[in-house]
Amino acid sequence: MQVDIDTDKITGSAATVSVRHMPPLKITVAPNGARRQKHDHVAVPIKTAEIALAAKGCAAAGADELHLHVRDELGCHALSVNLYEQTIAAISAIVPGMAVQVTSEAAGRFGITDQFDLLRELRPQAASISVREMSRDRDLAAQVYALCDSVGVDVQHILYDQSDLEQLREFLAQGILPPSMRRVLMVFGRYGAAEDANPDDVVPFVTALDDEFPDWTVCAFGRTELAVAEIAIDLGGHVRVGFENNLLRPDGSVLRDNAESVAAVVDMARAADRPLLKDQFS
Repeated sequence: MQVDIDTDKITGSAATVSVRHMPPLKITVAPNGARRQKHDHVAVPIKTAEIALAAKGCAAAGADELHLHVRDELGCHALSVNLYEQTIAAISAIVPGMAVQVTSEAAGRFGITDQFDLLRELRPQAASISVREMSRDRDLAAQVYALCDSVGVDVQHILYDQSDLEQLREFLAQGILPPSMRRVLMVFGRYGAAEDANPDDVVPFVTALDDEFPDWTVCAFGRTELAVAEIAIDLGGHVRVGFENNLLRPDGSVLRDNAESVAAVVDMARAADRPLLKDQFS
């Protein structure tokens, strides 16, 4: 994919964009995250069976991939190989064609050694890894990335801001990161600070990727989730939505479930004539 952005014509979140060979839109759903509970929304899936049912509904709505967090018996974020294996098996049984990306997120509970152990033992098809978390121990980070490269884990690097992007470039320059490992997720807004994403931040962040990271996805906290998604659709990126990041419609009313967010992205993509990855296999 080649995306040319005329930065001289950018005003706010708008840009003049020429997209050649735009890839089909990949839609990922993050149905629960590490922190939200039933008291936040009754449709937040916590248990394995709930997550599998959410996956089924989201796949029917148009999601290609599920970003998976698992919870322990107290409902807390876990990096448990057994729980991941059980939940991936449950999803595969009910939605055979859905891709699953596991999270290695520390969420304030785990260290890089725990993250490394999870990936070494589980060897998932795909995993998200925070560049910021990996920077805490560069020697161990190199081992994490080398392991993923050797066993074929499809890594998506989590970037919270452009300083994380520069850290990722430094990892590449220092050989900590294999040169082929360039898929990124850009996060807009914040959970802990209850900060809604600012759509005006999208174009500058995408521009900063330059040509080095052509496979990029956005996710956004708060009711501006779809506004950020719409910009990504127009710029040739991919989209992640779901209750991990947002529980609200743009008007502030509460979403019914994760599938509603997925369906909204599908509608936006069709309105923009953006091809969908889902359509390539239907």
